[in-house]
Amino acid sequence: MTKHLLLGTAIAAIAALPALAQDDSLLVFDYSGFEDPSFHQPYIDAHGDSPSFVFFGDEDEAFQRLVSGFTADVTHICAGSVPRWQASGIIEPWDTARIAAFADLDSSLVGQDVIAGSADLYFLPIDYGTTAVTYNTDEVTPEQVSSLAVFTDPAFAGRLSIPDNVDDAFALAYLATGVTDWTDATDAQFEAAADWLRSIHENLRTYWTDPAELGQLMGSGEVLVAWAWNEVPVAMADEGFPVGYERNTTEGTSAWLCGYVNMVEAPGSEDRAYDYVNAMLNPASAQGLLEGGFGTANAAALASLGEETLEANGLGTVIVPVLAQLPISNDQRERQAEAFERIKAGF
Repeated sequence: MTKHLLLGTAIAAIAALPALAQDDSLLVFDYSGFEDPSFHQPYIDAHGDSPSFVFFGDEDEAFQRLVSGFTADVTHICAGSVPRWQASGIIEPWDTARIAAFADLDSSLVGQDVIAGSADLYFLPIDYGTTAVTYNTDEVTPEQVSSLAVFTDPAFAGRLSIPDNVDDAFALAYLATGVTDWTDATDAQFEAAADWLRSIHENLRTYWTDPAELGQLMGSGEVLVAWAWNEVPVAMADEGFPVGYERNTTEGTSAWLCGYVNMVEAPGSEDRAYDYVNAMLNPASAQGLLEGGFGTANAAALASLGEETLEANGLGTVIVPVLAQLPISNDQRERQAEAFERIKAGF
């Protein structure tokens, strides 16, 4: 599942079509919606037009097209896909010296090994969001959602939901079992997280598949508490629904992230590839991204939007640990995915 559903699944039917009349010196392979000029206005200011875009529906489709011979200069993916893409040899590292905002990137989204210079930057974080406890404020008190133990509370049995998304599910489970960095999770920690997910399975009303579905479940009262993306409470509050978003749960909270990878043997201009990602990370693009539902990975630019604005969009400051959904090994991700499918099936 993609974290970019809010940009409009209704236009997925045109996902394979190129955007119109744009700069042919750079081809961006992306989710539909990210061609929004407000996301990269500094690039337009410098070159007179947006780059050319070709859209995909999901990252598996994008990967298959690229390994089958399609060529692009940069591609937009989420962190979970990175190890597979890197192992395939279709991406190459970014030169951090050419990333203007590199020093201002949120270190928790980049990874300490990259910040320290001990690893190459294959994945440049650009946009991120949060996953935390969303709840019906008419039926649930703040005290009841102060801990992730709410998902084990028999008082809410059948009125809970978590995403049908292995990354979000295991982020929740690792946090609930005391792990705030999954990049070096031990076998014992993995087993504890899987056991915790298994223990809450019977408490769940459903595993929600997209924000609209969850909004309907919470709007109808079927679900009172959910592990949800920040866009959900924002949209529900706009509709007048009594909703809260608790990111300061005792055990911690989670953040997911997406960004761009630099394609090997790209046909276009390498200079313009850097111009494009620098434009995306430019402070001038932060407001546009926020209006699209995303936080910028440029921490300084994000802070400039003001704490009140960030809090209203589910991106405010927290005082608890943040488990960033950074890339993990293929083996670990496959093990988590296999366990999650078994748990959903009741095993």
